[in-house]
Amino acid sequence: MPESQASQDSPAIASSALTKHFGRQLVVDAIDLDVPRGAVYGFIGPNGSGKTTTIRMLLGLIRPDSGACSLLGHDMPSAATGVLPRVGALVEGPAFHPYLSGQANLLRVDAADRRSDPETAASRVASALDRVGLTVAAAKKYRAYSLGMRQRLGIAAALLQPRDLLVLDEPTNGLDPQGTREVRHLVTELAGDGTTVFVSSHLLAEVEQLCTHLGVMRAGRLVAQGPMSELRALTATRFRMRTTDPVPALAVLATLGVSDGAPVDGGIVGSLGQVAPEWIVQAMVRAGISVAEFIQVTPTLEDLFVQLTGEGFDVSG
Repeated sequence: MPESQASQDSPAIASSALTKHFGRQLVVDAIDLDVPRGAVYGFIGPNGSGKTTTIRMLLGLIRPDSGACSLLGHDMPSAATGVLPRVGALVEGPAFHPYLSGQANLLRVDAADRRSDPETAASRVASALDRVGLTVAAAKKYRAYSLGMRQRLGIAAALLQPRDLLVLDEPTNGLDPQGTREVRHLVTELAGDGTTVFVSSHLLAEVEQLCTHLGVMRAGRLVAQGPMSELRALTATRFRMRTTDPVPALAVLATLGVSDGAPVDGGIVGSLGQVAPEWIVQAMVRAGISVAEFIQVTPTLEDLFVQLTGEGFDVSG
């Protein structure tokens, strides 16, 4: 469908007070998503935080109880027929015919698309298989595919047509390190071509390397979202100082406003807050305290995740 200027200027994904119950359980609680065009948006949260349910509402697979959402500037699910052909999706793992080859499965998927030209189907399928590294396994039956190969075939199915938006729910599930790198490279390549990528993942290290924007879910609520650089600023930068004079050093830190300094083996750790590292070192020198080493520790995405959700690192959903 041709896009109006207003649609082109709108976010790739947007929602307003999007809410869903399953029975009496509130699964998604009035979330307001804002995914800019061209972003690689990481959608993270503990198991059961509502990520997959949110994705299913965005794609029109289930209806929200209240609130609204849009894809590429068009309201869902009313505009699903027109907008979904421009959206590639992999949700809750791929589903294919086990007795058919990877190539044959993709040909069936392509044939189900009314926009597809049968004369160019073979070349589209070959290109999609090549992009996900499955050319050598094209003739192998799907039932013989590993979990990682099945994930990649699902991504290939989402890439049979040019897409303005790609929605991936745990795309690296079951992949070995090499397969994970390949998917990361593919997402980066797609984003470089202008495709907006919305990726739900529990692999925080991958999200940290890949994403430009982030949304964090906790117990059905969107507790933070925005550019990765801005969200990192929510987590205090910490330091580690090696010194043989920890007691007087702690006293000096207190005068500078560092209230959480704590002694550790060989020195002190604490949060910088608004205190510049050079101020701390200068104050220590003026007080006659030896500083053998001062290290500024940049907060990781895991630090932010734990701060916002209260959950540990190894989570999925």
